[in-house]
Amino acid sequence: MKYYAIIPARYASQRFPGKALALLKGKPIIQHVYERVAESALFDRVIIATDDARIQTISQSFGAEAVMTDPALPSGTDRVAAVARDLPEDSVIANIQGDEPLITKEPLARLLKEFEDDRVQMASLMTSLESAEDMANPNIVKLVIDRFSNALYFSRQAIPYDRDNAGGFTAYRHIGVYAFRYHTLMDFVALPVAKLERIEKLEQLRALENGIPIRMVLSSYQGTGIDTPQDLKRVESIMAKELS
Repeated sequence: MKYYAIIPARYASQRFPGKALALLKGKPIIQHVYERVAESALFDRVIIATDDARIQTISQSFGAEAVMTDPALPSGTDRVAAVARDLPEDSVIANIQGDEPLITKEPLARLLKEFEDDRVQMASLMTSLESAEDMANPNIVKLVIDRFSNALYFSRQAIPYDRDNAGGFTAYRHIGVYAFRYHTLMDFVALPVAKLERIEKLEQLRALENGIPIRMVLSSYQGTGIDTPQDLKRVESIMAKELS
C-alpha cells in the first residue's frame, strides 16, 4: 500500500490573505509544513495542491512538488481529491492543511497505522480537552466517540453535556488532519453538502451523515493552525521556545 500526503494551500483567506506565503522564522509557512511532512519519511510522495501560481512558484523554489488546481473548488478536501485522482487506487491519502507548521511525525504515524485495519476507510486526529473555556469556545470543535474509537458526532457546542456534573469522562478536541483510502476520498467529495454539515459548518459531518465511519486517533498534538496574523505570532513564540 502506498501513502501520499497532499497539502492544500490556497491564497485567498478571508482572515489572513496570502498566509501560505507569510514568513515564519524566515521561511514561508507552507515551507515549514512541507519540510516537516517530508522529513517524517512516512509518505511515498508529498504534494502541495494550490490554486495560486505564487504559491506554486515559491513551493517549487524549495524543492516541493506543487500542482495547480481549480480556484473554484469549494474546499481543501476537494483540492486534495483533484490531485489524488492520478494516484494509485490502493493508496491512502493524508490531507494535511498548509497552515499547520508544527505538525510532527508522531501523530501522522499514528494516523497511518490505523489503515492496517482493513475496516478503516477514513481517520482523523483528536486530543484531550480539559479547559472549560475551550469547551465553551465554538471555534474549537468537540467530538464524542464510540468504544471502538469511531466518531459518533462533532459539534461546536460542548459535548457530551454533563447534566449532573458527574464527571468521569474525557472530552476530546478534533484536530483537522485526515487520511482516506482512495475510493473513500472520491466518494466523499462526490456527495452533496449534508444537512448537519451545513448547520454546524463542519465538513466531517458529511461523512457521518452518509454512513462513512471516521476512526479517531488520540494524540498529544494540539493542532496549531494559523488563521490570523495573531496566530502567526503565537506560533513564532512556540517555535522560539522549542529552540531555546
